[in-house]
Amino acid sequence: MKKLLLAVSFLLVFGLSFAQSPLGVGATQVNIGVGMSNWGVPFYAGFDYGFHRDFTFGAEFSYRGYRENWKNKYYDHSIMGFSGNGNYHFNTILGLPRQFDFYAGLNIGFFVWSSPDEYNGSHNSGLGLGGQLGGRFYFTDRLGLNVEFGGSNAFSGGKVGLTIKM
Repeated sequence: MKKLLLAVSFLLVFGLSFAQSPLGVGATQVNIGVGMSNWGVPFYAGFDYGFHRDFTFGAEFSYRGYRENWKNKYYDHSIMGFSGNGNYHFNTILGLPRQFDFYAGLNIGFFVWSSPDEYNGSHNSGLGLGGQLGGRFYFTDRLGLNVEFGGSNAFSGGKVGLTIKM
């Protein structure tokens, strides 16, 4: 436990010394991580593009598989999600330090639900609309930790992952 606390402290001090501000105009970043959902653990990968000092657009792909016991039989399902998002970054109006990025936005996506042919449950593919509220802490000028909370989308509880500026 002491080693973990020491390592986290080192990363925080190192990050405070060398981190840069959130994504700039014309810059891109890649996000990867895991999410929370009622239907398995989703893995995701996406990117964001800065088109204004305070606004980004992005796209994301997610995948999750899970096993369900329905009518005393187990069925394996998989769900793939394709979505786009737009976020407003509050750093400028809040005067946040350079290593932080606080944002909120909306997303829209399509989810493809795949189940065995003999499964007659209520799951199906469809359109998803949602919102998100999140933040990043940059350990270095290119690497950060991302935490996001959302609803009505592939990550109904939220997600956590890494951000890599390109």
